[in-house]
Amino acid sequence: ECPLCLLPQPPEAFPSLASCSHRSCWACLQQYLCLAVRESRVPVSCPHCPAALQPADVHRLLPEPALRDKYEEFLLRRLLVADPGTRWCPAPDCSYAVFAHGCAECPRLTCGREGCGTEFCYHCRQPWHPDGPCAPAPSLATPTAQLAQPEELAHGEALAQGGSSRAGDWHTEAEDIKVCPRCSAFIMKINDGSCNRMNCTVCGCLFCWLCLREISDVHFLSPSGCTFWGKRPWSRTRRILWQLGMVLGAPMVISLAAGVAVPVITIGIPIYMGRKVLAGGPGSRRSSLSGCQQCLSVTSSVLLSLFVSPIITALTVGVGVPLVLTYVYGTVVLSLCR
Repeated sequence: ECPLCLLPQPPEAFPSLASCSHRSCWACLQQYLCLAVRESRVPVSCPHCPAALQPADVHRLLPEPALRDKYEEFLLRRLLVADPGTRWCPAPDCSYAVFAHGCAECPRLTCGREGCGTEFCYHCRQPWHPDGPCAPAPSLATPTAQLAQPEELAHGEALAQGGSSRAGDWHTEAEDIKVCPRCSAFIMKINDGSCNRMNCTVCGCLFCWLCLREISDVHFLSPSGCTFWGKRPWSRTRRILWQLGMVLGAPMVISLAAGVAVPVITIGIPIYMGRKVLAGGPGSRRSSLSGCQQCLSVTSSVLLSLFVSPIITALTVGVGVPLVLTYVYGTVVLSLCR
């Protein structure tokens, strides 16, 4: 049975994948790949796990040659966009990329596409301006500032994975459209307070929708004021009050947490191990033991746990408490001083 369409299929209808051991029928995989490529979600991951499908498998499964060409183009564009030295020609209807490593001192670039030859600036990525400074970065302050000429977005229009996002509806508020901090692709998101952890589908950058900074997994736990859910960061007053509360209340909270964790871990592990051994299923080895042997098995596991649990408790408290104190009186205090 195919896990996607839930229909019974013969064994030959399930192609093997080089990336993982999951199996789905040909029709479901082809439909999944067609949708992913049309939405520029490249590289394409397995529909059952995060493993990226191998290009050979994608070429074998894609039914249309045009989609295979799009897949190759999107792979190349994603690779180029992630390269900090690559610049895209700003001319309309031109998707030519220029490798511009070491051009910061001589910023005048020329598109090498036959019939184009557009000259543009390495720094601001706008048409060449020999008599003036670089133009400021495009502003999204007004909805029509960037959306009046949609053909100029040919290189940058993208969706973001994470939160709620949409494309194709150009009648939207300015705060619904932002720029990827790594590749400057235009990102559209429904500003409904959904998840602010965004993943650019063009360059793969993981960034915060509120502050537009590349983030790590602990960004929303930091004192930056950015929240995982919500339409805007905390106000400065609320952020300062939260940071002061963390600094002043950390000793009491840590002491309370350690006071609860120590007896729970020390006593809980032996109880858990005893119940685990005692609750061995009917097919387990314990079911063939006599009552005396079962009692001895449970007793030995509890005694061993009583010996091991203080070590686990000491490691947990000895590592966890210094890490929390370092974070509170290091990161939080520095953020408060700034």
